[in-house]
Amino acid sequence: MAKSLRILHVFPSFELGGSQRRMTTYLNASNAPHNHLIYAMDNCYDAAELSDHFRTARIPPGLIPKNNMLGAVRGCRRALRQIKPDLLITYNWGSIEWAMANRWPRRCPTVHIQDGFGEEEQETEKPSRQFFRKQIYSRCKRVIVPSNQLAAIAKNSWNVSEKRLSYVPNGIDTDLFDRAPDLSLMSKFGLVPSGSIIGTIARLTPEKNIGRLIEAFSQIENKHPKARLVIVGDGIGMAPLKMLAERICVQNRVIFTGTINEPQKIVPAFDVFALSSDTEQMPISVLEAMAAGKPIASTDVGDTKTMVSEANRPFIDGREAGELATSLDILLSDPALARSLGAANKALVRQHYSLDVMVETYDRLFVEAAN
Repeated sequence: MAKSLRILHVFPSFELGGSQRRMTTYLNASNAPHNHLIYAMDNCYDAAELSDHFRTARIPPGLIPKNNMLGAVRGCRRALRQIKPDLLITYNWGSIEWAMANRWPRRCPTVHIQDGFGEEEQETEKPSRQFFRKQIYSRCKRVIVPSNQLAAIAKNSWNVSEKRLSYVPNGIDTDLFDRAPDLSLMSKFGLVPSGSIIGTIARLTPEKNIGRLIEAFSQIENKHPKARLVIVGDGIGMAPLKMLAERICVQNRVIFTGTINEPQKIVPAFDVFALSSDTEQMPISVLEAMAAGKPIASTDVGDTKTMVSEANRPFIDGREAGELATSLDILLSDPALARSLGAANKALVRQHYSLDVMVETYDRLFVEAAN
């Protein structure tokens, strides 16, 4: 029987984001006998409702001060002494204090998982952060990334060696999205069967640039009078995005649902899935839409273009609202083309992005890192 590990996961926030959804999916699917503890630096545990296969790490309030790097590192050291994990897993820049604290002295092996960058680094890394990443991540037992773009950054910018670097594509339960939409949920938001739906799922934060998608929709909505834009998600941008939609779009044509914890209930209702982000790596929402047999219209960010079927790649284009509008217009105007692209995406995601492979890979890497 495999050894049971005590694994501490440190997230900047355990909000309902991509990395959090991936980890809760892993926890629900893994049969490994490990004990998982999760700590959120901002004390947000919204994603906790997605899994009951972990416990929240108990760390005294105030032990890790904000805006005080040295004090935070000292607090993390004390927490590591108290928790005594067999493996520390840090996520993105917001947990850098923990990786630093576990280097001098090292109390257990560290695995760092990098999912991307925030709004402040969507164009290029901050030099000070690049310096710390190079010093800290290059010495972690393992660095895991979900995209080829991030793998190149880890090697070339942070000096992470090949033997310490693992590219692990995100995986999903494809069968979960091969279903009809939940009609009661659709009715709740006034989404009657007639008409086309452009849908997206995203945290409503600046780097997701949902405003770009609303602008793109405003450019084509008169040509497609029965089409609606459905925005699934919540965040600090909700109020200004609603104001933008009211100002530039026809009334009641843009629908904000808020967070839906089971996206498989609504994604199958979309005719086109849209992504308008300024920065992404390997968005899980795109994989879920592909599993539901949907065509993708997106800005050209991260690995998105290489994730979709070859025939869908022309619709992953540029960074401007006009380019996104053109892609949406073509797909809404040609339902047969949209269905064909969706079928190709569905076949591809089943072949290359299975949940089982991702879970087996994480299980293996965690055990190897702890030994």
